[in-house]
Amino acid sequence: MKSRTTENASITKTENGYILKIPSGDSSAYRFAQIDDYFGLARKKFPHQYLTLSLRARTSAFPLSGTWGFGLWNDPFGMSLGFGGNKFRLPTLPNAAWFFGASKENYLSFQYDYPANGFIAQSFRSPKFHPYLILAGLAFPFRKIQTRRYLSEVIMEDSFSLSVDPTQWHSYQLEWSPKRVVWKVDDAEVFESSVSPNPPLGLVIWIDNQFASFTPDGKLGFGTLANEEAWLEIADLVIRDS
Repeated sequence: MKSRTTENASITKTENGYILKIPSGDSSAYRFAQIDDYFGLARKKFPHQYLTLSLRARTSAFPLSGTWGFGLWNDPFGMSLGFGGNKFRLPTLPNAAWFFGASKENYLSFQYDYPANGFIAQSFRSPKFHPYLILAGLAFPFRKIQTRRYLSEVIMEDSFSLSVDPTQWHSYQLEWSPKRVVWKVDDAEVFESSVSPNPPLGLVIWIDNQFASFTPDGKLGFGTLANEEAWLEIADLVIRDS
């Protein structure tokens, strides 16, 4: 596991976990704290095929400005490009399964009827390549709505809004197998999906002040937000690879 932070952010080791903290600030700078197990690896060498992830977690407040969460992904957007000497990685389509917290400025869904922010259980499955991607690339400069429609047909997605107060300690479990993903909170199943992401994936636990949105009406936005000091605390992290 590798720890990465921006200036004045911190990751503190506790008796049985970590506290990831970002300082307060305006919208002019990116602030993040992250723990992952794929830093410096090519995507094809990400460490996990299928697994069960368990941990306990709580946040300093809810909602938080930006995004936070824990789970698995293929680092699709090259967010870490150039950060900390990480290897060059081109953007790709998303494969992910996670517990995801996102402020209202985010719209992180390519579908029209799925939750796109809040505290959600979410998964994506995408191919490495699809002919529609050529059409999406051609349409993007002119008709972002059309681009979004192409992407919605290529990227399989599922999500569910969680009725959980994340500022209180809860136990979370993510079971990722070839045919399904199951999310559990406090040992109770809250969501199951047949949208199982394609491996390999890396474990990521993070908190930041950024936002990204691609709304149904074709509006594209991304950037950083003003935020109060915020933290995500985790404990009792267990990874059982299948």
